[in-house]
Amino acid sequence: MAENINTNRYDENDIQVLEGLEAVRKRPSMYIGSTSIRGLHHLVFEIVDNSIDESLAGRCDTIKITINSDNSVTVSDNGAGIPVGIHKQRGIPTVEVVHTVLHAGGKFGGGSYKVSGGLHGVGASVVNALSEFMEVEIKREGHIYYQRYERGKVMCPLKVIGETTETGTTSTFKPDHLIFETIEFDKNILLARFREMAFLNAGIKIILKDNRLEEPYETVLHYEGGIKSFVEYLNRKETVLNNPPIYISGEKEDAIAEIAIQYNDNYVENIYSYANNINTQEGGTHLTGFKSALTKVFNDYGRKHNLLKDSEKNLAGEDIREGMTAIISVKLKEPQFEGQTKQKLGNSEIRGFVESIVNEKLAAYLEENPQVAKAIFDKCLTAQRAREAAKRARELTRRKNALESFSLPGKLADCTEKDPTLCELFIVEGDSAGGSAKQGREREFQAILPLWGKMLNVEKSRIDKVYNNDKLLPVILSIGANVGPDFDVEKVRYHKVIIMADADVDGSHIRMLLLTFFYRYMKPLIEKGYLYIAQPPLYKVSKGKEEFYAFDDKDLEKRISERGWTKNDKNIVIQRFKGLGEMDHDELWETTMNPETRTLLQVDLINAATANEIFSDLMGEKVEPRREFIYENAKYATNLDF
Repeated sequence: MAENINTNRYDENDIQVLEGLEAVRKRPSMYIGSTSIRGLHHLVFEIVDNSIDESLAGRCDTIKITINSDNSVTVSDNGAGIPVGIHKQRGIPTVEVVHTVLHAGGKFGGGSYKVSGGLHGVGASVVNALSEFMEVEIKREGHIYYQRYERGKVMCPLKVIGETTETGTTSTFKPDHLIFETIEFDKNILLARFREMAFLNAGIKIILKDNRLEEPYETVLHYEGGIKSFVEYLNRKETVLNNPPIYISGEKEDAIAEIAIQYNDNYVENIYSYANNINTQEGGTHLTGFKSALTKVFNDYGRKHNLLKDSEKNLAGEDIREGMTAIISVKLKEPQFEGQTKQKLGNSEIRGFVESIVNEKLAAYLEENPQVAKAIFDKCLTAQRAREAAKRARELTRRKNALESFSLPGKLADCTEKDPTLCELFIVEGDSAGGSAKQGREREFQAILPLWGKMLNVEKSRIDKVYNNDKLLPVILSIGANVGPDFDVEKVRYHKVIIMADADVDGSHIRMLLLTFFYRYMKPLIEKGYLYIAQPPLYKVSKGKEEFYAFDDKDLEKRISERGWTKNDKNIVIQRFKGLGEMDHDELWETTMNPETRTLLQVDLINAATANEIFSDLMGEKVEPRREFIYENAKYATNLDF
């Protein structure tokens, strides 16, 4: 009998060492999160963050960002300029060290930066590694210095190319098309982030220019009011309860905290927290301190002024935060972030610091402004009553489920697989399309939930209405992770929740209603990347025995041209689908549901403040913001059915 020999050798020859920036190119997502459009824009933010750090150090007041016609980006500031002298440890110019060595920067000590966002020292070097080319010009000590890199490698020694009396750094880079899914920058994503930076750093001037357009776009972002201007901007289309915003600030040895608060008459809580200009989307100690103090101050005030009777319960934090727009910004010398993406602040001492200044200064504000305090408190009491109503509705729903043995909605055709990571839920518009989807699906891992009619617009409703809505309840029960403050993303039954609606105006409205619901009441579903939009084709084209599908007019033109056909050919039959119900189950599977051939759009939350504004504009009570949005974006609309 022959021996069974394991030929999978593993010895010293299998240990690979990646030199220089090769590790970044090998595993880019470890450094910038992903190679999608989010990672692409992260490159620009890394370079601009360095200029912002110069501003925080008091050496820079103007930053200019230009998107060039070839999709390269130029970032220029009037800071001190990156040092160019020979680095003692490396024996090469310091600017070269900054761009070719990971974890090399001026933020690890030495006193050059009191406060900084870029603490890991990977910004410039990672951008360099992931760029087709990068050029750096430095104005410093009377000279203009220049160096060029390609895919992280030095292409020429640092050299003097001119003389100047100015100082600053200019970096031009083009993302590598071999790394990224797309290198097409979205001006609006950049604009949202740079506006945020300008608000967080009162007085700084940020100029954004886009040279890709026939008429170059340019805007100047400059706000002397800082975060007070920020909340006013976020609430500019709302009816506010307190104007100007409440502003609180405090300072201790190694930290500064600023807080701006303004209430509006909506039901949505919008609180954004920052540490050293970094948007801490998962919060952290500064946000915890703020929320804790906020709840204490309002309940103490209510008891003191008899707005809360002895027999009444205290206000919950969510009651007090309903309709609140707030910015919490802390700047500290040694921030402790969780991971390179800096989603959460961990400094324990910051909680007590923020808590103490809110306890003291917010209490003083309420005492000094009794009319504003009364208006806000009345809103909090209304929110408390709505929360109690929602609790009763939730308990009723739970009792009903218990009587039905926790059964899932009757119209849900569930999948047999129980591992959520492998399961997909299609939320399908209409019974007809739902029937086709049920016939065409892969039963093992694809579940189908048909919906009919338009569901509740949650932008105009409190959560108690959500629990009583017969269109939304099946969605809540199917996903299985509750809703609102009780939503637990770990209990989600499907890691792909796919909205599948017609490609017409009604379908777009239903899609928007569902997106609004998920954003307002199941936001972690979006943050985890579990929400998708199906892309059914608009056309079916056939000529003889050959046929294909096209998603839109542009795709149709491209596919016809690739085959050398013309639309005037009488032998070509072009069928335009007006709805999912027009497809049989085989067509629906082939075009929209088959993982090997379909196209899905993942719903991503790149900028929370911008997303919040869009939902408020499109789905809120006021007509004027909606009219403005349609007017500004009508030129981008296609495939409308009238």
